[in-house]
Amino acid sequence: MAADRTGPAAFVHHACLYGSDAEFLAMAVPFVRDGLAAGEPVLAATTPANIELLREALGESAHHLDTAETAYFGRRPVERVSAFLRYHERRARPGRRTRMIAEPVWAGRSARQTAEWKRMESGLNVLLAGLPVWMVCPYDTRVVPGDVAEAALATHPVRLDGERQAPCASYADPAAYAAAVAGPAASCAPPSAACTGPTGDVSVLRRLARERAAGAGLTGGRLALAELAAHEAAAYLLAPEGARVTLRAWEEPGAVVYELRRTEREGGGTGRDADVPPFAGYRPPGDAHGAEDGLWLARTLGDSLELRARGPETVLTLRMAGPGDAERL
Repeated sequence: MAADRTGPAAFVHHACLYGSDAEFLAMAVPFVRDGLAAGEPVLAATTPANIELLREALGESAHHLDTAETAYFGRRPVERVSAFLRYHERRARPGRRTRMIAEPVWAGRSARQTAEWKRMESGLNVLLAGLPVWMVCPYDTRVVPGDVAEAALATHPVRLDGERQAPCASYADPAAYAAAVAGPAASCAPPSAACTGPTGDVSVLRRLARERAAGAGLTGGRLALAELAAHEAAAYLLAPEGARVTLRAWEEPGAVVYELRRTEREGGGTGRDADVPPFAGYRPPGDAHGAEDGLWLARTLGDSLELRARGPETVLTLRMAGPGDAERL
């Protein structure tokens, strides 16, 4: 497999659309063999069937390959990013690139989850930029929806077919792609939604978040986690000096929803457009405390977190699992 020309310190992100076991192996075997021969750490996070195929094809070399069932290698986008970073930090070798085959799981995902995974795939070009990582994301066209296969060519700069590399003509700027990708229509707060603010006092917002979660039936640890996630989301929005936030909270089937709105200029309506950092809160906290650490925690605790600019407002929508979610019990 021809080496990329960007040097070992740059993140390389390829998509591989395959429609047969043979096409998967035509990409994966040389990618893995070349990496192992160069003394590079190599991870294959893919389906159990693909792991078995790859091991059989590699023979004795398979003993040096790291593998993970992709369904459990970060079940949600924020966890997936953390899993990539943890693997690289644990296995990185000076002067060597880390190689990863990272196959997303699309089957059974809701429209909201699918949109979030598409945004994450694009965001990896920003979140992992500068790391000596070569990542190939395989998409099995026998099972992935057509829109997902199409999105792969917009979220990866290069397509890999076997050992042949070709630029993706539809590749989009990650920030622009993340803003444009459509999930389900945003929920509108019902008339019965509890509301407080605008306020700069995070304790006021946290109190309402707890009261609404308790009213929805959350108790014990799940109630505490909902309160904590809402607190961290509110604290992130309140970080700019003088910021004020309005919180609306309500219940949907299977979820407690918090909508937090920060107006960029007091009075709203005619202020400048809100400035929302793309992919904020996807990186786990590092040694130095950062403004996005709490947002990462809120993403990790919640079922989903959407952060968008709407004119002069920054709108953060956080969904927490409701009392009927048996998986969380």
